[in-house]
Amino acid sequence: MNQHTRRSDRNILVALVCHVLFPACDVSADQPQWGRAWTRNMVSDATGLIEDFDPATGRNVRWVVPLGTETWATPIVAQGRVFIGTNNRPPRDPRHRGDRALLLCLDENDGRLLWQSVVPKLGPDPYLDWPGSGFCSPVTVEGDRVYVVNNRGEAMCLDIEGQRNGNQGPFLDEGRHMVPEGEPPIEVAETDGDIIWLFDIHKETGTYPHDGAHSSILIDGDFLYMNTGNGVDNTHRVIRRPDGPSLIVLDKHTGRYLARDDERIGPRIFHCTWSSPSMGVVNGCKQIFFGGGDGVLYAFEPLEAAWRGRPALANAEQGQDALATGTVATLKRIWRFDPDPAAPKENVSDYLRNREVSPSVIKGMPVFHENRLYFTYGGDIWWGKRQAWLACIDATKTGDLTDSALVWSYELNEQSCSTPAIHDGLAFIVDCGRTIHCVDIETGQALWTHETQGEIWASPLVADGKLYIGTKRRDFWILAAGREKKVLSETRLDSPISASPIAANGVVYVATMRNLYALQASP
Repeated sequence: MNQHTRRSDRNILVALVCHVLFPACDVSADQPQWGRAWTRNMVSDATGLIEDFDPATGRNVRWVVPLGTETWATPIVAQGRVFIGTNNRPPRDPRHRGDRALLLCLDENDGRLLWQSVVPKLGPDPYLDWPGSGFCSPVTVEGDRVYVVNNRGEAMCLDIEGQRNGNQGPFLDEGRHMVPEGEPPIEVAETDGDIIWLFDIHKETGTYPHDGAHSSILIDGDFLYMNTGNGVDNTHRVIRRPDGPSLIVLDKHTGRYLARDDERIGPRIFHCTWSSPSMGVVNGCKQIFFGGGDGVLYAFEPLEAAWRGRPALANAEQGQDALATGTVATLKRIWRFDPDPAAPKENVSDYLRNREVSPSVIKGMPVFHENRLYFTYGGDIWWGKRQAWLACIDATKTGDLTDSALVWSYELNEQSCSTPAIHDGLAFIVDCGRTIHCVDIETGQALWTHETQGEIWASPLVADGKLYIGTKRRDFWILAAGREKKVLSETRLDSPISASPIAANGVVYVATMRNLYALQASP
């Protein structure tokens, strides 16, 4: 029996043991993107989930996989695989040494590595691609394709099988892409990722990155919506590309650049473009929602609607449809809402380090629920004021909604990086002031709060009647997701937690900086 056969037999045995000890996976219960479907709501329909666990004894721990030393990305589960971004410390593969960003594809049953996509850092300026930060964006999976924005600000479409089924193309230069500029390409291995197409957001759209790319791609039909990460330079006072877009659309099949916003957000960006887009159906029509780096919330017509209104692209004499013209369309704005109209709008860099007065930013994603949008806004956690709020607005209007759409605004303890979870008449949100908030969505009043003793950068997950959230103090909390506060468990883990927890196929996934935990109730 050769080594390959022994390894295959061992893997089969491990899979059989997992299926005996734990319930079988149901693909319909996957979590293929960050947040629920289009709406981005941090709620899952999963049931039978844990309410406590113990890493020391292994109770309710299905498996644990070591990551790097910094893990900021939220895990995603689809098609029997778990995807998680991290860094290359220590290297998993001796071919890849030095500071690299890694996207790991793991087997859902046992956490073993199936393949990894390795991306070198962007350049010598640390503010372009922060050292050690790794691969920060979560993937979005559809069928056999994995869509993600890497640390260099490149949108990538990857084959879910990696190189195990050969290099699918049309992109065939993975060996060169995996090494820094100027170094010779390396031989591609079976455990490497397989890039189908690649689109350099910053070069192709005229934007400038800051700190590190973070975008969760939204899929609508043939279209991919993503933020560009446009931001300040290393002085934190200059927007190098003020005319660059903040929201773009690519063709999911080819990576072709199809559309952009034209809101001229650039000059008003206080730090960077952090928020990822969401979508909802308002009065029977889809709308794309986007939190700009200027702290303003926007709604756009989806791309097919924008193209229908452009005669130049509908000209039958061209003999081409809109997708084939190569023309970059402009997304049509439906409405805009400024949640903090009294905040500074001009010369925003003058307010750096001002903890009392500054522009507001939107870092989390807007959540659509029953014709309303829920989102956080307030001061930048590094450079701005400490004030922050959770807002609820009416999404059914058009035009400038600043004075007409606000339903309520609830003040948080401090800045917030998080996306809310809306469930059963309640909004659950966390802030950097170490507090979990439960808010009645009809009144905008808090029903309860809970102090965690640790700063929170992640977003809360609500599933199976429970709320899951981790802190940068290394604590993972599980509370009842109800109108009365009830703490179910608090567990100290190995390192800080900045990634959001997710639930898929009866398992709760928690990524600390150094490890990925798959937590499941053992029989």
